[in-house]
Amino acid sequence: MEWIDAATAAERLGVKPATLYAYVSRGLLTRRHGDDRRSLFDAAEIERLARRGRPRGQPPELVVESAVTALGLDRPYYRGRDALTLARTSGFEAVAEWLWTGDHGSPEGGVGWACEEEALRAAVKAQQGLPADLLPLDRLQVITTVLGAADSLRHQLDPASVAATGRRLVAGLVDALPQPDDAPTPDDAPQPGDAPTPDDAPQPGDAPTLGGASPLPPASGGGSSGGRGAVAERLWARLCPRPATPALLAALQAALVLLADHELAASTLAARVAASARADPYAVVLTGLGVLGGPLHGGASYGAERLLAEVAEPDRAARVIADRVRRGERIPGFGHSVYKNGDARGELLLALVREAAPGHERLAAAQAVLEEVRRRRLPERNVDFALAALTAVAGMVPGAGEAIFAVARTAGWLAHAMEEYERGSLLRLRASYTGPPPERPTDDPAPP
Repeated sequence: MEWIDAATAAERLGVKPATLYAYVSRGLLTRRHGDDRRSLFDAAEIERLARRGRPRGQPPELVVESAVTALGLDRPYYRGRDALTLARTSGFEAVAEWLWTGDHGSPEGGVGWACEEEALRAAVKAQQGLPADLLPLDRLQVITTVLGAADSLRHQLDPASVAATGRRLVAGLVDALPQPDDAPTPDDAPQPGDAPTPDDAPQPGDAPTLGGASPLPPASGGGSSGGRGAVAERLWARLCPRPATPALLAALQAALVLLADHELAASTLAARVAASARADPYAVVLTGLGVLGGPLHGGASYGAERLLAEVAEPDRAARVIADRVRRGERIPGFGHSVYKNGDARGELLLALVREAAPGHERLAAAQAVLEEVRRRRLPERNVDFALAALTAVAGMVPGAGEAIFAVARTAGWLAHAMEEYERGSLLRLRASYTGPPPERPTDDPAPP
């Protein structure tokens, strides 16, 4: 097999080098690193693509130069760092700082991540008239709007100011969410591998929790944001009525890291367009949230949650999947437009859930779904399915997966916004018009 460098491959295809990496992310080209870390491409694949031309039905590539995230064959890399390695070794706050500044920031989780009390009270109050069963993602849009309106510094667009806004915003998104009911319902009685009862919850003097932070204090009804505790700990208290086991909390922490960015996903592209028009960081995040909820994006985790709830028992998996296939429906949580041979983020997160709750009946149902999908040779599971398994095993509120996704991806949206603020030009796409021919202007004289 002959391998050629990026410049040679781009010249043969008549594209910019950045377009090559877009082709890699769509699975059209294979890339490997040479001994000198340069990207190399399969010459035969380049030749076939050159003869075939642009894939049928595909619009022209929108290529945006970015130093935030690169997509490999099965995983993302954050500023060159393997996201899976970071998920095993780093907290969400450190990874967000890395995305924003190229620095890991404070090693003590949660320090400095606090929302102004007055803004937080306003965000909590704004939700008082909302339906009690409103999904968390819908609440996050309300919270973002209120926090932005209350922040007089929101139009400061230099990198340091945007990073400071990001810390306040993430803290507010988490701490303004209402707490779930304190007691689980009879149907949610603890199962083997569930979180411990309150009597078994970490007590003062116990071993420190993630990132060296103090154990999570009881959350008050007013939703104060003192910046105490890691973001993962505070988010758990808003999404789950039960205390967290260390292993399940570690899985949530990993999920936040794994979902922090994913190059130009649909919501990130929308966020970058907003930032290129100099929308403030809150407006950028609100734009991303609006796109994220679509069932083909972050909303897929909610679809996977509902799928697991419908299956409930392992022996129902075959019937439920068969019914969906018969109706021509997508199986949520399976398949990925970039990772054709499997999403390593989902593999890692699902492994962490299995380690945290071995033998859990909801995990058994998830495993039965996986086996049925593989038996039918359907696309491989992705990170959305693993996220749904985490929320199911933990006993989190409906829609928790979307909320985890949104809080995590806020870090990525703001990292991309920083690049657009520095770029200084409007990101303007052009349409390829396919409608009827335009009319002749009324002030245009008719031809002789």
